[in-house]
Amino acid sequence: MTRIITVANQKGGVGKTTTTVNMAAALAQSGHQVLVIDLDPQGNASTALGISHAEGVLSIYEVLSGEAGLAAAIAPCPDIPGLYGVPATVDLAGAEIELVNTESREFALSRAIGTYLGTGLAGGKGLDFVLIDCPPSLGLLTLNGLVAAEEVLLPIQCEYYALEGLSQLLRTIEMVRASLNPELEVSAILLTMYDGRTRLASQVADEVRNHFGTRVLSTVIPRSVRLSEAPSYSQTVLTYDPSSAGALCYREAALEFAAIK
Repeated sequence: MTRIITVANQKGGVGKTTTTVNMAAALAQSGHQVLVIDLDPQGNASTALGISHAEGVLSIYEVLSGEAGLAAAIAPCPDIPGLYGVPATVDLAGAEIELVNTESREFALSRAIGTYLGTGLAGGKGLDFVLIDCPPSLGLLTLNGLVAAEEVLLPIQCEYYALEGLSQLLRTIEMVRASLNPELEVSAILLTMYDGRTRLASQVADEVRNHFGTRVLSTVIPRSVRLSEAPSYSQTVLTYDPSSAGALCYREAALEFAAIK
């Protein structure tokens, strides 16, 4: 069975894309077949995976608009065997407006993934994980990600505003569960940008654990310069600096996440 996971949080700068690409890389390095779908018009996940997302490249935009199947838009990550990506180009910025009048617009991505999993293979093997990187909003693109997935991986930064706006996201997830995708659940929460030198970080971590209990992964992701630097070299931190604290923590988090269910 392929696990389909949407990585979502409408707040920007919480480590959403960093989490998506590094969790995907860690899962692939541990022997899984992993596909990352970049649903953010900024295309940061595509950059980190070393996959071209220049104008004119076949991308998730063509998939959502029905111009191409998912299989045609998939490209391999050059650094990590078993890791694949569907890039996002600037065209995706207009997709929300263009999809508004489309029938069953919330199911565009779900249909594309379902068709691909029914017929397509990655590197001769079936996919183990599909990770969907959503934009920092609760618009139609994020809604497509939530409808297409069975699980939500929720990154929360260990900072003062961590839980602000979270209730809105959880309400949206409940709305999707009630009317569009009853299978959807928040399967894991990952604490990011943890600075062990500050009391605030540990207070936020405690508050999140008290609120969400066992759904919070025991591994926390520290603040790390290496995590910030890696995308500028079109790499994940697992290939850019495999021995760094960020790489080690994402490996641990991926193992923990893979063991869920």
